[in-house]
Amino acid sequence: MYIFLLVLVIGTGVAFQGWRTLINNFAVDVAGIDGLGMGIAQSVREIPGFLALLAIYVILIIREHRLAALAVIVTGLGVGLTGFFPSLFGIICTTLLMSFGFHYFETMNQSLTLQYFNFTEAPLVMGRLRSIGALTNIVVGGFIYFMAKGLGYTEMFALFGAVAACAGLWALTRDPSREDLPIQQKKMVLKKKYWLFYALTLMSGARRQIFVAFAVFLLVEKFDYSIQQITILFVCNNVINYFANPLIGKAVNRFGERAVLSVEYSTLILVFLGYAFTESALLAGALYIVDNVVFNFSMGIKTFFQKIADPRDIASGMAVGFTINHIAAVFIPVMGGLAWLANYRAVFIGAVIMSLISLVLTQIIPRQLHKSTATS
Repeated sequence: MYIFLLVLVIGTGVAFQGWRTLINNFAVDVAGIDGLGMGIAQSVREIPGFLALLAIYVILIIREHRLAALAVIVTGLGVGLTGFFPSLFGIICTTLLMSFGFHYFETMNQSLTLQYFNFTEAPLVMGRLRSIGALTNIVVGGFIYFMAKGLGYTEMFALFGAVAACAGLWALTRDPSREDLPIQQKKMVLKKKYWLFYALTLMSGARRQIFVAFAVFLLVEKFDYSIQQITILFVCNNVINYFANPLIGKAVNRFGERAVLSVEYSTLILVFLGYAFTESALLAGALYIVDNVVFNFSMGIKTFFQKIADPRDIASGMAVGFTINHIAAVFIPVMGGLAWLANYRAVFIGAVIMSLISLVLTQIIPRQLHKSTATS
């Protein structure tokens, strides 16, 4: 299962990192999209995440690992078509296709990781997979940096999408499943004892959308970052993440979810204040890197759920979690886009408030969460 997920993570990483690196410059330089248009496109991108709950019903007819493979193929198709449609409508349609694949793969990825690896292994596996994902992003960034002047947007989007599609096709020929694991619930499961997981997931999704929709857009629009500069920033970010992610997984085991998540949200308060008020292009880029590193601390939300959940609720819990994560994400980018037109600082001040709420909620997590807590 580790090798299976590893190949799919690499395939998805190539497609999504290529898309993420190129899309803002493509939107501004080729499609002529403004902040409001980008906010609309990013809101549409989150609709499949909101519908991740439907994965529970899809696995009634398709096994989880099969759905993961098909989702990566769809991700590649969406990314591969992006360059052929340089308009707001075109970007919305291809983004929607890419996003369905991406979000359904992430739902299955998290579910399979929590099912197949125990409490100690799961954070380490998550850290290693994210580390390999960061290494993949470095390779993609290097490719874009050196090939951007020789290849057009259409060719690069198509190439990155093809890599993901090939990874998904390979995975369709494999069966890494085991029969000795608890049978997963094939229905939506909402339980009162999971309320803190739901709340943390909701706030994480809302706050994350400010970053996804507007952090790079700030760099491009306000500070005039070129595609090469954005690529260098992504490469620096991923070099750091390659080394940091395994350490974050170990930190979850050593210090617990409460401590790790507290560090994340405390840091994010400072990061978003920096986005709002800095006039330095260099500082804004540094804040982007810090934001990316501490985002990986959010694996603590998933491992927290693993420890409090009935083993049969893992697949349903991840699907429900993805849907909750995207409740606010569907409308926040549009609201942020409208706020951007008035004063871009308001967007990031809103993210500061969200981070404060998350920090308060995190203090409810027990300091030492063990299996005895989960079964009590």
